[in-house]
Amino acid sequence: MNKWILGARPRTLPAAIAPVLVASALAGSDFNWFRAALALKVSLWLQIGVNFANDYSDGIKGSDTHRIGPTRLVASALATPQSVRAAAFISFAIASICGVWLAILTSPVLIAVGAISIAAAWSYTGGHKPYGYRGFGEISVFVFFGLVATIGTFYVQTETITVMSFIVAIPMGALSCAILAINNLRDLTQDVVVGKKTLAVRMGDLAARRAFVALLVMAHTAAIATFKPTALLTLLVAPLTFSLARQVMGGTSGAALIPLLGKTAKLQLTFSALFTLALAI
Repeated sequence: MNKWILGARPRTLPAAIAPVLVASALAGSDFNWFRAALALKVSLWLQIGVNFANDYSDGIKGSDTHRIGPTRLVASALATPQSVRAAAFISFAIASICGVWLAILTSPVLIAVGAISIAAAWSYTGGHKPYGYRGFGEISVFVFFGLVATIGTFYVQTETITVMSFIVAIPMGALSCAILAINNLRDLTQDVVVGKKTLAVRMGDLAARRAFVALLVMAHTAAIATFKPTALLTLLVAPLTFSLARQVMGGTSGAALIPLLGKTAKLQLTFSALFTLALAI
């Protein structure tokens, strides 16, 4: 696999696609394919930028030196830190161009939202006091890849924000957090060694596992809370949800969690596809 595709971490991209799909379906008759496409580009390139930025920052800090998970470019010396940092900046630049275009079409407030999003993406693991090293990663993911991505996509097409747009954003944020949660659970032991105090480290192994399951439950509950009968379609992925919960609570750890990370991403994408269909009907 090309190293830059590897560094972009394709398995994480459902977290960027899902909120755009769901919000576009909620927009209904106001759906605008061009604005939706721009929103998707913003979301995807922000996610890719975050991935490269994390690769760079964790790599130069030495946090990924003995990692269990998939290969990282800087830590494995597949690419220089400078080139990975440049890849992050290029990704953020592409997202910014698309975001400014959307702002011109709708509201200049989006420029400020975009700037805050990029700053949050970089400071997750970058800088002298990365908040991802202090247990605030899940909060950031919920806000930016859940609330901001979903409500923002809905807004650029309808130019309004509704209570329903907030409710449908909750499953998107919860499932994005679940991806990060299982990633941090996998790396818990190594993170303790390098002093990376993720939420999983702060909570401890058992509580981190329970939190992961709670996020899955939250996603299903919020979908049903839309009070749309068609939202029950999301229960079609309940077997996968239950399987993930059972394996995580069963004590699966370390490298054995890597396949579950992919399955969590699959859950998010499948859940979102069903939720999109439910909202579009």
